[in-house]
Amino acid sequence: MTTTDDRLADPVSGPTTEILQLTDVGKSYGNVHALRGVSMTVRQGEITCVLGDNGAGKSTLIKIIAGLHQHSEGVVRVNGEEVSFSSPRESLARGIATVYQDLALVPLMSVWRNFFMGAELRKGPLRSLDTATMKRVANEELLRMGIDIPDLERPVGSLSGGQRQCIAIARAVYFGAKVLILDEPTAALGVKQSGVVLKYVARARDAGLGVVFITHNPHHAYLVGNHFVILNRGRVSLDASRSEIGLDQLTNEMAGGAELEALGHELGSSLAEVEADGDGERALRPS
Repeated sequence: MTTTDDRLADPVSGPTTEILQLTDVGKSYGNVHALRGVSMTVRQGEITCVLGDNGAGKSTLIKIIAGLHQHSEGVVRVNGEEVSFSSPRESLARGIATVYQDLALVPLMSVWRNFFMGAELRKGPLRSLDTATMKRVANEELLRMGIDIPDLERPVGSLSGGQRQCIAIARAVYFGAKVLILDEPTAALGVKQSGVVLKYVARARDAGLGVVFITHNPHHAYLVGNHFVILNRGRVSLDASRSEIGLDQLTNEMAGGAELEALGHELGSSLAEVEADGDGERALRPS
C-alpha cells in the first residue's frame, strides 16, 4: 500500500544529475567558524533537506549558495564547474533561486505584479507594460503548480501564508531555476498550510529542479525529502538518503542523539545521588 509519505517522497523518474556540489566548505568570521568541512550534493529531481537547530549553520550555508557571502574554505561547483559567487545576481544567473522566509513579495501589490516583479514584460515602442500577457502567464504557471487564484488583481497580502509561499516557488520555477533553495518555508505556518506548501515543494522537484529544503522540523523534512543533511555547530553530523534512515532515527539525530543520551545518563546519575543523599539525611534524623 502506498502512503502519503511515499507519494510525496518519490523522486521524478529519470537521471538524477548532480547540479550543485559542496566539498569541505567552510566559512569563518574572524575567529568564529560558522561552517567547517560541509559537503553536500544537490541532484536534479531530488529534495535535499538540511536540518539543524538555531545556530547550526543553516543560514550561513544558504548565504554562501545564494551569493550573499563567499566561502572561506572548500569548493563549490555548479554543473561540475567551480564557482565563487560575489553577489546574489551571479548565483541566480547560474540557475540558483532562493526563497527566503520573508518571500521578497510586496503585500500591497497584486499577484501578477509580484510574480513578474523586477522582470516585467513590455511591448510597443513606448515599452509599456504588457499587462495582459503577464496576467495570462502568471495564471498558467500558478495553475501548473496547482494554485488557483481567480482574481490576480488581489493584493498578495490578502492571501494565506501558504499561498504566498507557493507564488514565490512558482515564480522561481518559471524564471528558469535549476536549484531552488527554500528557507524554512513552513516555519510560520499551521498544519494545513504547511501541508499545502509541502505539496508544492514536491511539485517543484517533480518538475526536475534540485530542491534544498532548509528546516528544523524533521517530520516536514521526511514527508518530502530524498536526502537528509543535519548540521550541528557548523559541521555535518548526519548525511543519509531516505533508504538509509527512518523518521524516528532522523528525529533522534536532529534532537541531539548521543548528546541527549549522555545528558540523560548524567541527569539520572545526579537524581540518584540526590535521592541517596535524601535517604541518608532521613536515616540520621531521630524518629
